[in-house]
Amino acid sequence: MTSLAREPHIRRVMISDKPALKILLCSPRGFCAGVVRAIDAVEQALKIYGPPVYVRHEIVHNKYVVESLKAKGAIFVEELDEVPQTRAPVIFSAHGVAKSVPSAAESRSLFAIDATCPLVTKVHREAEIHHKRGREIVLVGHRGHPEVVGTMGQLPDGAVRLIETVADVAAFAPANPEALAFVTQTTLSVDDTRDIVDALKARFPGIVGPHKEDICYATTNRQEAVKAVAPQVEGFIVVGAPNSSNSQRLREVAERSGCTVAELVQRGCDIDWSRFGNLKSLGVAAGASAPEILVEEVIDAFAERYAITVETVSTADESVFFPLPRDLRTGDPRTGDVRQPESVAR
Repeated sequence: MTSLAREPHIRRVMISDKPALKILLCSPRGFCAGVVRAIDAVEQALKIYGPPVYVRHEIVHNKYVVESLKAKGAIFVEELDEVPQTRAPVIFSAHGVAKSVPSAAESRSLFAIDATCPLVTKVHREAEIHHKRGREIVLVGHRGHPEVVGTMGQLPDGAVRLIETVADVAAFAPANPEALAFVTQTTLSVDDTRDIVDALKARFPGIVGPHKEDICYATTNRQEAVKAVAPQVEGFIVVGAPNSSNSQRLREVAERSGCTVAELVQRGCDIDWSRFGNLKSLGVAAGASAPEILVEEVIDAFAERYAITVETVSTADESVFFPLPRDLRTGDPRTGDVRQPESVAR
């Protein structure tokens, strides 16, 4: 990881006869604590138990990360029934899973390791508490996203109602308007979610929300950095995968903040030069599951065409850390061996 990822206000200058381009690099960007924990969980499992290690769904939404882990011996599956009868670890992704998944793993005596982000687990626990207190639960999120599927799957069918837009709020007909609570997906647009929550509170004044908002610190911080940079540049690139919710939201935030030429790209080779071939200023951000090496790849692609100046714009400091899942900290529960594995550096 380069110094650009760690040091605010560092400037990189490349002198040439190419047209000048000023790049404003957003900070914070890239891996959040939950993503680091999930990737480290797979790598640590490979160190302790050896390959193969099975992973249900992409551990995080990034093709580069997934392919890198495949090369080390991870096998990715979409459903648990694709896993053979094995003593190898089976890891659940950072997005979380419905309760039926670990139950199915237990019924087959699979060695399951849960790498769900602790901030997603927080939302699961909130939903369970509201349900026990007799409240109908509204989940603000995007239909079909793995995190939403996992959160809705914590409770019986019908206990959680999905709301995606302000229009959905107007059409929502709860069984008991006086016994409502809401939770949210952790990777949503802060502004869009605020509008939906405001509409819920206006229509149902007694609705109960989380003590601390569910949108995670990393999502919020990365959106704030994009808001600071987007009005200052002619074009904006978010490094991230198309199935990454938080990355898609960053692109939308850039557009809404005044930068109409804003795109999500996975690699430097994905840049559309018909849109980004005649700029004087560019903003660059990265979703929470995008590694820094891909940010550098994008910057290098621009350096081939422009004489670039890179300046980091920092809007927050992050020091959040989540420990590895217990089975990766205490040893091999299959044999009773106690280990103290090395930490996996990122």
